[in-house]
Amino acid sequence: MSQPKGKISEIFKSIQGEGLYQGQAQVFVRFFGCNLTCRFCDTKLDSYQEFSIDELMSKIAFFDNYHSVSLTGGEPLVQVEFLRELSQRLKKAGKLVYLETNGTLYQNLKQVIDSIDIVAMDFKLPSSTESKDFWFMHREFLKVAQTKEVFIKAVIGKASRVEDLRIALAVIKEVNKDLLFVLQPENPYEEELKGKLNYFEKVCKERNINLSVVSQLHKILGVK
Repeated sequence: MSQPKGKISEIFKSIQGEGLYQGQAQVFVRFFGCNLTCRFCDTKLDSYQEFSIDELMSKIAFFDNYHSVSLTGGEPLVQVEFLRELSQRLKKAGKLVYLETNGTLYQNLKQVIDSIDIVAMDFKLPSSTESKDFWFMHREFLKVAQTKEVFIKAVIGKASRVEDLRIALAVIKEVNKDLLFVLQPENPYEEELKGKLNYFEKVCKERNINLSVVSQLHKILGVK
């Protein structure tokens, strides 16, 4: 039986620029395609190559001395069948599997969660993305993801509203109040956002949320 093929935009080694594992060396496998169109998206993908699982594993084997393999995008869960087989192969090879996701495709996550070690999940605040809200999807996604190590990230921009933040905090407290919530100031507006971030941080602390404010390091350093 022929192996499924995945649409992959790039494979490279760099440092993780966001969240709990910021600064860790990772091999990034960037999946092509996404189910969302966020205003602040910094990975506008317009090309890809098709790889079989064996071909992709051979590419990954070229790299050494890294913490984990980051399956990122785009949105990896769009290609759920390929993602499932790849993550299973990575686990068999003794790799730590790190999934970066927009936190909406919870039914697809159910199909792969057994072979994922770490979930870096976005909360898409509607005032930040200038899109509809995804609260139901985020809630259901988080229920599945919390069976593994998971933390939540939210990009905070000039238009981000505290009303959206309060809903996000309510979702976190409903599912698991101890999860780490990471606020990321939108680059390059970090200086302008200091007052808003301080206020958002205060709101989170008043609700006893496990919070971290983390800059987007890869953008500051000018690396992938």
